[in-house]
Amino acid sequence: MSVKKVVLAYSGGLDTSVIVKWLQDNYGCEVITYTADLGQNEELEPIKKKALKVGAVKAYVEDLREEFLNEYVMGALRFSALYENQYPLATALGRPLITKRLIEIAREENADAIAHGSTGKGNDQVRFDVSAAALAPDIKVLAPVREWELKSRDDEIEYAKKYNIDVPITKAKPYSIDRNIWGLSVEAGPLEDPYFEATEDIYSFTTSPENAPNEPEYVTINFESGKPVALNGKAMNIVELVAAMNTIAGKHGVGRVDVVENRLVGIKSREIYEAPGAFALLAAKKGINELVWDRETLHMVETLSIKYAELVYYGYWFHPLREAMDELSKKLNETATGEVKLKLYKGNAVAVARKSPYSIYNKELATYDPTDTFVHKEGEAFCHIWGLPMKVMGMVKGQNR
Repeated sequence: MSVKKVVLAYSGGLDTSVIVKWLQDNYGCEVITYTADLGQNEELEPIKKKALKVGAVKAYVEDLREEFLNEYVMGALRFSALYENQYPLATALGRPLITKRLIEIAREENADAIAHGSTGKGNDQVRFDVSAAALAPDIKVLAPVREWELKSRDDEIEYAKKYNIDVPITKAKPYSIDRNIWGLSVEAGPLEDPYFEATEDIYSFTTSPENAPNEPEYVTINFESGKPVALNGKAMNIVELVAAMNTIAGKHGVGRVDVVENRLVGIKSREIYEAPGAFALLAAKKGINELVWDRETLHMVETLSIKYAELVYYGYWFHPLREAMDELSKKLNETATGEVKLKLYKGNAVAVARKSPYSIYNKELATYDPTDTFVHKEGEAFCHIWGLPMKVMGMVKGQNR
């Protein structure tokens, strides 16, 4: 299949900067770049200028922060989804949204293909490729890093120098960093040795817990149907609220993760994650869940959250199961409304108080003071019925000794 025009997911980093030139040389095609603002905390206008400088015929830059948080991240928050109980899926949640826009722009521009800068052994290639297959199976997906002759980052740096391409990376600090408003990930370089302790210069989103304030800070977060809507009594839109929580929780060292995780392609990968706002909001959401969900719902959501996180991590955002699970979570979160007080201190975010108009906590049943309304004598009958299967098994074992 010949390719005349490509829409490239462009970050302005090493890989995608080299890809613009490489696509032109190897496919003889026009390259349109697409850069999404997902809250990576950098000026994007210079990235647009850089894309045009390195040879793009057109460069798109869009602010997708609100759509990203409302339509993608909130689904994960409603399910309290963490991959392998540690990764809040920041990058994984962003890829299907970027792919959707790549496809839409490819249609508008009559492009033959889209392209991304993912490697052949990473997770992101799957998220881009599978999302594109679900949305536009007729559009070709190019991933130059999987096929080019550049075998290392050092080779890419030399290639960039040869063609006067400015790249924000040096051989002395060869980390691969991806950041958005929900979190930051760091890999490569010295981190490829799992026995190497991450040095403080790797972190850029959070204060080290050792250097965090010596006094705790308390914040209140209000939820409506599972979505955070106010911070410290002030109503905020979702972008403002998450950004504010990143700043506040980051100051206290909340949200650092150092993990050797299982990539989708079957290898293990050392990752550093920073997600202060995400982990603070997850802790607050847990405080609401405990108050408003009964035991069966709470335990089932804990189980379903594992599958939800896997679907996101595995690139199955547009799978009908994920869509159905989101509808379920919306229904379950109709009562996830209330206020949580969080204590932030030395790397920890802990829900220390919570209230909700839908609370099913009943103090008169739970208390041990004189206002107790629980009928204690009924406990004996409950224990008898609950333990009856165990009693029968015990009798059978006794008969067969």
